[in-house]
Amino acid sequence: MSRYRGPRLRICRRLGDLPGLTSKTSKKNTYAGEHGQQARKPSEYSLRLEEKQKLRFNYGLNERQLLKYIKIAKKVSGSTGLILLQILEMRLDNTIFRLNLSPTIAAARQLVNHGHILVNQRRISICSYQCEPGDIIQVKNKDSSRDLVKKYLNFPTLISLPSHLEIDKQKLQGKVNGVVERKWVALKMNELLVVEYYSRK
Repeated sequence: MSRYRGPRLRICRRLGDLPGLTSKTSKKNTYAGEHGQQARKPSEYSLRLEEKQKLRFNYGLNERQLLKYIKIAKKVSGSTGLILLQILEMRLDNTIFRLNLSPTIAAARQLVNHGHILVNQRRISICSYQCEPGDIIQVKNKDSSRDLVKKYLNFPTLISLPSHLEIDKQKLQGKVNGVVERKWVALKMNELLVVEYYSRK
């Protein structure tokens, strides 16, 4: 199973703030483990691995999916790290999360799998669907779907809405106006270390 089912706050204590994984925050500031601290200075490999794990846990990917996205990003001209982030940010489950229609990416994935989401008036059940500029994402016109999303909207996880997205809270409808810029990526990380991690394998 690619889906992580273990303790989420433990991952956040080790890797830092991961808004896509959980909306909760830990009261503990130390590292997870018996002694709660790093034993020694991290190696270059461990730093790259940590950045890669941030991507995996935040976006809910398995190793095979992330490797596939890396290969796609390398084929496109431009900064591989930036293109990788743009591909991940334009996934349907992440777009729903960034529109504040769900508290986490995992919750957004469940909305998609259960058929609550329409893209351009069509029901899409594939979480990895790549949204494009001009796409209109809306909640299915059904009481159970709308009540669930309205409950999520009352307690938004992210404060600011990215510049490439807009939302109509009355209609429960969002629109993708463009491709996400690097400054609007909610995850704090160095994507170049992820590219280096896979280039050395």
